[in-house]
Amino acid sequence: MLAVDAGNSKTDVAVVGADGTLLGSARGGGFQPPVVGVAAAMEVLAAAVAAAWAATGLPGPPYAARVSACLANADLPVEEAELTEAVAARGWGGAVRVRNDTFAVLRAGVAEPRGVAVVCGAGINCVGLLPDGRTARFPALGRISGDWGGGSGLGEEALWYAARAHDGRGEPTSLVRELPARLGYGSVPGLIEAVHLGHAPADWRHRLAPVVFAAGAAGDLVAGALVERLAREVVALAAVALERLGLLADRVPVLLGGGVLAARHPGLNPRIAALLAERAPRAEVRVVTEPPVLGAALLGLDELAASAPVLARLRAAYGAGAGYGPGPAYG
Repeated sequence: MLAVDAGNSKTDVAVVGADGTLLGSARGGGFQPPVVGVAAAMEVLAAAVAAAWAATGLPGPPYAARVSACLANADLPVEEAELTEAVAARGWGGAVRVRNDTFAVLRAGVAEPRGVAVVCGAGINCVGLLPDGRTARFPALGRISGDWGGGSGLGEEALWYAARAHDGRGEPTSLVRELPARLGYGSVPGLIEAVHLGHAPADWRHRLAPVVFAAGAAGDLVAGALVERLAREVVALAAVALERLGLLADRVPVLLGGGVLAARHPGLNPRIAALLAERAPRAEVRVVTEPPVLGAALLGLDELAASAPVLARLRAAYGAGAGYGPGPAYG
């Protein structure tokens, strides 16, 4: 089996034997069809697949019985269908299944395909999964689909508040000083001008997010309110996914992934656990530490009805345990 986890910043590929043995792996560049087009994005996958296959020592070209690909930007059914067709056209496997990459994060952190995961990196997304194949998910297309959060959303909102504080329309906040300083500008107007003219770093929003957490921890009320808003967004996603799957009253894992949540900010993650406990008292919240490509592979093995020893062998290859259990927990 070929397992693929392709995010905006990197792609991981694993070649897995039917007995769960990890035969080869490789890492490639980011997968960004909206930016470069599907054809160019597929070339990134192809390079990583070729490298992973070469690492196995098996004769080429790459071909497996099954391809389990969890891909960024596979947010809508039409996008999943388009990417499934593009992957299948490469001839890497006899059966191809494409999912959104958030499913890989979820499956990597649970012993069985049951639970909810919220990923908060540059953006925000949430999925839920049950062993019978039922899912809960959101379009995750940004503001047009009702989403707010992630490092980019947090950084952009922080600049909005800093701009208003600077010119007197808003409440005072230390973000007026700290946001421009983070990117090497002398003032909020200087930062705004750089953003407007396209001179600011492309990832300026995401780079401002840590400033918000630091200011909130230091007692800044504006920054603290933004952190609280993000916590509530994460909980809203998780609670709705749990409700859709009939899991609100169950003991069930709610996994937190992505750079913002994996950083375990003391003002964010414990607050998420406390707020979620009000809506899903038996939910157990923890940060996912397992690599998402493991989740992509496990999803493929699930479709093959692989036995527990097979799943355990693959987890062991990644130094991972049996899935959801003791770990960095909150609540």
